Amino acid sequence: MQRMLIGMSQEKLGEALGLTFQQVQKYEKGANRIGASRLYEIGAVLGVPIEYFFEGLENGSLQGGEESGRVGVDLSLLSTAEGIQLNSAFFSISDPKLRRRLLELIRVLGGQDDEPATAEISPKQ
Repeated sequence: MQRMLIGMSQEKLGEALGLTFQQVQKYEKGANRIGASRLYEIGAVLGVPIEYFFEGLENGSLQGGEESGRVGVDLSLLSTAEGIQLNSAFFSISDPKLRRRLLELIRVLGGQDDEPATAEISPKQ
């Protein structure tokens, strides 16, 4: 996900790590396991700490939903190219009022128009 967020290809990541893009692809699909030292190298290339790869894990198990206090949050959106493009396009809109109106439109189209978009929407830094 981070690789796609920063616009890096599998080939470029592979080059930086001394791997083929096919090996990077296998890592991303979960076909091959990643050792701790390789994970550290990947984090360094992507500019994230190693903890990034373990977000949502507690005591070796994935926490989600009510257990993590993130009810209704679907992070799988950012694991797709379409979701990343949507996120990028949304935050490229500089006018906060326009972003709120767009969010309201999306909620109506998705059948969730009972929640007004009142919170300030800003990109996660």
